[in-house]
Amino acid sequence: MARVQYVTDLEGPLTLNDNAFEIAAHFLPNGAHFFALISKYDDILADIVKRPAYRAGDTLKLIVPFLKAFGLSDHELREFSCQTVKLVPGARETVQSIYARMPTFIISTSYEPYVRAVCEIFDFPFENAYCTKISLDAYALSERERRELLSLYDQIIQYPQIQIPSGARSLDALSARDRQTVELFDSIFWGRLAAMEIGRILQEIQPIGGLEKARALQEIVQRTGIALSHTIYVGDSITDVEALELVRREGGVALAFNGNGYALRAAEFGCISPSALVLVEIAEAFVQGGREAVKALELTTQIDDAFIARSEQMRRRLRGQEIGSLG
Repeated sequence: MARVQYVTDLEGPLTLNDNAFEIAAHFLPNGAHFFALISKYDDILADIVKRPAYRAGDTLKLIVPFLKAFGLSDHELREFSCQTVKLVPGARETVQSIYARMPTFIISTSYEPYVRAVCEIFDFPFENAYCTKISLDAYALSERERRELLSLYDQIIQYPQIQIPSGARSLDALSARDRQTVELFDSIFWGRLAAMEIGRILQEIQPIGGLEKARALQEIVQRTGIALSHTIYVGDSITDVEALELVRREGGVALAFNGNGYALRAAEFGCISPSALVLVEIAEAFVQGGREAVKALELTTQIDDAFIARSEQMRRRLRGQEIGSLG
């Protein structure tokens, strides 16, 4: 059997957190509502509008100016991230077991301080992790722009949550109220915020989501010399779509673990489990017999609406309603 490798998302397959959501909820007033709003806006830009150069997961840069406006520092970000890690049951054993058997990598949209904290818990080499680099302290914020950001924040949180109808392929599928919300957010993020000095964050912070995850996969292939056809990729959300599609197209194992509809529609295989340890069995089958051995495990390949509903139910059960409902 040829050499194989294992590549996985972090939040979802291995941890229960949505670190950026939790940061917003903890440090910003009504931050959970704010983050959920921006996350839905992210889903619309990435999956419906398909805004040029926009990546799924760019929520993580859209919220940064507001974290800065409310005074969050790098130290607080590190401390909070280290203290709040929650693992999927069996995750530490899973990572250690798979890493002992084959080259293993993490590709995560999460901020670097959180990924470093999890790597330490797993005793996993951080150099095998790809994630979103961030330094709040690197950016200066004038008092005038701080006040303007706080005013914009107050406007944003007045809006109700956006509802995206199943199968929506254009903005016309949204309600009139939600189209108005999208228009407002367009004017805030790509108009007023982009024109500020602090708006350079939108160009300088590059979240590892969407196409960036696919690019990271290709970099891993260059590092290891192991083809995508001999790669397992495990993801669970909209930020994993391009990576899952790439591995599936190249004949590898594209697996959605407790995935939402975005990930499941991009994956070939679906797995629902309250424990990460099932991933050890899947990885071992891949080592022993490649993709055909994984197919013999009778993982779900007929991914229909009923399976998606069960998977999303497990996702919410493990991670909580708020995090489990994010894209």
